[in-house]
Amino acid sequence: MWYRFIGIPGLTSIKSFDPFYLNRIRITQGNSNAINLKVELANVKILGFGHTNVLESQVFKKDYSWKTTFTLPQMKLQADYSLFGRILLIPLNGKGQVFLDAENMTVTMHTKTRLYSKGGFTFYNVTNLHVDFKMDGLKSYFSNLFNGNKQLEDSTNKFFNDNWRMLADALYTVITQTIEDILLDVLKKIFHFIPANFFVSDIPTPEQLYGRAKPKPK
Repeated sequence: MWYRFIGIPGLTSIKSFDPFYLNRIRITQGNSNAINLKVELANVKILGFGHTNVLESQVFKKDYSWKTTFTLPQMKLQADYSLFGRILLIPLNGKGQVFLDAENMTVTMHTKTRLYSKGGFTFYNVTNLHVDFKMDGLKSYFSNLFNGNKQLEDSTNKFFNDNWRMLADALYTVITQTIEDILLDVLKKIFHFIPANFFVSDIPTPEQLYGRAKPKPK
């Protein structure tokens, strides 16, 4: 749909879904000999969410949270990176640009919500989400991995691409947090703008679900 690329008319807080931009991501991952990383990504650009295909969506009547499974044929990430630690037993300490290209991703998203009322409608306040994923391929390139040692940089990048499944496991937290940051930001804004009644026709009021009114989120 066209709105996946240019946003939602009237919702000015979301300029575009594809590409999507994040200012910064900081991650510390691992506590083993194989994986022990401190990663910071800045000026992050992600492409591919405009081609999302939803396979299944379930709403749980207990709390009206939901589970959604969708596919991304391709997700590309470009960013400035700083990295210290180990990936696949390889010691790394570098700053440069990173390019990731994930192929045929299947993502399962678990979303937690609270309901609130506004203008006679029930709205979702998306409070938290968690994603799991699998993919069919991962291409990667890290520039300046070894402070200008081009031969070592090229051989390491080749090793990462030849062993992409191991790299995907090593970067699992980096990739999941990137997806979670995007989806949480977008879903919060969408569901504060569009009533939940438009998505779930028989959704209760907060009073009906909780027994008393819940305050409107700030």
